[in-house]
Amino acid sequence: MPKILIIEDEEAVRENILDLLEAEDFETIAAANGRIGIHLAISEVPDLILCDMMMPQLDGYGVLTALRQDPSTATVPFIFLTAKSAKSDFRQGMNMGADDYITKPFTRAELLSAIMNRLEKHATLKRYLSPQTVINKLSPKMQLLEISLHRAIKQHDFEEFKIYYQPIVDIASGKIVAAESLLRWQSPELGLVYPTEFIPLAESTGLIVPLGKWVLKKVCKQIKSWRDVGIYPLILAVNVSAIEFNQPGLIEKIVKFIDINGLEPHYLELELTESMIMQDVNSAIATMNQLRSLGVKIALDDFGTGYSSLIYLKNFPINTLKIDRYFIHNVANDPQKSAITKALIQMAHNLNLHVVAEGVETEAELDFLRQHNCNSMQGFLFSRPLPAAEFEKFLLTN
Repeated sequence: MPKILIIEDEEAVRENILDLLEAEDFETIAAANGRIGIHLAISEVPDLILCDMMMPQLDGYGVLTALRQDPSTATVPFIFLTAKSAKSDFRQGMNMGADDYITKPFTRAELLSAIMNRLEKHATLKRYLSPQTVINKLSPKMQLLEISLHRAIKQHDFEEFKIYYQPIVDIASGKIVAAESLLRWQSPELGLVYPTEFIPLAESTGLIVPLGKWVLKKVCKQIKSWRDVGIYPLILAVNVSAIEFNQPGLIEKIVKFIDINGLEPHYLELELTESMIMQDVNSAIATMNQLRSLGVKIALDDFGTGYSSLIYLKNFPINTLKIDRYFIHNVANDPQKSAITKALIQMAHNLNLHVVAEGVETEAELDFLRQHNCNSMQGFLFSRPLPAAEFEKFLLTN
């Protein structure tokens, strides 16, 4: 279970957050000031840190600076808790390495959504650590996790894994037009294991290759299954890791699964991240062009949080631009987010791209997106990720 550190000097706020997270079965640790928080972060190395921006003696900026300078905490997701929303505060925090902000007062749904989003994105950051670095830092708990992961893949033939689907909805019509497939692992020994825990291990051990192949195979079979029962057309998106994307034989593997299931390729979409593409731009573009020539769709995920330049964007052979939930959260009330999101939607449309807003949680956010002609939305406002059977019922009743 992910471990979350809360650094908050107001006792009532701190206790409320602890109660909420513990009710969701998160492992929690707490600090009443920044100095204690830094000590706990370095000694415990949590999976995510929630930190109040304004604290006496050492504020959130000071905490973030110290943690980004320590190798053990340099990549731990860091979310500011703040009652401030000035443009200068936003810029300062992001330049220092903050991953997200939650503006007080926030709802339970807002807090949980921000946490789950950053926990899932943490797996992407770990791709940049060398496999040996990851292995050398494994705690006894993570060593047990690695043994269980090997067993689940090699001996138990993926039976412990499930694929959930989160709907992507056309904003104009309200209809489900696509879904993102999301991997879940229910281990008999460890219980529910979050992707942020097992995906980095899978990548560092090479197990991501057979695991990713299994996901792709299952999703292609699911497209066929739903088409056969009359759920058609529906695009299913699959997240592809950097290791999978750069593996020889990726194109052949995709062609095989498409042919076996008799699919029209444009109902399969591969989601790639900016950071992944930027590792080797020319090679990535060549592979994307091959995929596009097959008819497979390509989405650029988490746009706005990676490292690419807008100069590159026009050269990427993609179909879909997914705007990261950071820009969508509270977009109707945050002038800076509003300006950025409007510009991203307009830019994408000028490039003939389909635009999907991620992490939509409120009617106000949806109204803003509708007003500014965003094509589709994905988020808890409409539905959480669902197991295949539940998603099928959801589709048939909608």
